[in-house]
Amino acid sequence: MFVLIAGGGRTAAHLATLLVAQQHEVHLIEHRREVLARLHHELPTEVIYEGNAIDPRVLEQAGIQRAKVLAACTGSDADNLALCFFARTRYNVPRIIAWINNPRTAWLFDQKFHVDVALDQAQILASLIEEEMSLGDMMTLLKLRRGRYSLVEEKIPKGARAVGMAIKDLPLPPNSVIATIIRHGQILMPRGITQFEVGDEVLAIVDDKGAEELASLFGRPDALPHKTV
Repeated sequence: MFVLIAGGGRTAAHLATLLVAQQHEVHLIEHRREVLARLHHELPTEVIYEGNAIDPRVLEQAGIQRAKVLAACTGSDADNLALCFFARTRYNVPRIIAWINNPRTAWLFDQKFHVDVALDQAQILASLIEEEMSLGDMMTLLKLRRGRYSLVEEKIPKGARAVGMAIKDLPLPPNSVIATIIRHGQILMPRGITQFEVGDEVLAIVDDKGAEELASLFGRPDALPHKTV
């Protein structure tokens, strides 16, 4: 997959490093001399394109015409928005991701500017804190479908409601699936008659609405915060 990254800050450079390590084709555009000097010590020379990312000539030299993903990671929210709009309307880039520098401008990063995914550090941290507080000991391993679903993991402790119950008898939330159970280091394929035991590591897929309910089945009774009415 070919990914074009606009901006050479620390986040953008680390993203490029990760993608190159995963064997993706990556081009990164940066114009600041001091940043370019650092980038040439961190990335292969063929990855780095010197110039202003909002200049169409620079974008075309970097190959935006065939990019599958554009990551707008400059230090200017105005430039990032312009890049997103330009990439979709002129070059029809299928996937556009934008970095938000100032949380106060986050409301602009939507479909009006053709932003598919907006990364707002403040919102991400707030969401993670809220999620961790609401799910007790349950751990979120992976977000699916833009965050609507999650792959979660819970090691069943003593006293959990699910202990001794079969999957078919468990009051699972509507949009949830038990993906697998790891017991004594061995993977068990979950079946309706499978009963949960203390120490089982349960991996499940669940939506946001059902995550807390699932945590109440598999977690310690005292792990989840009490809700007040």
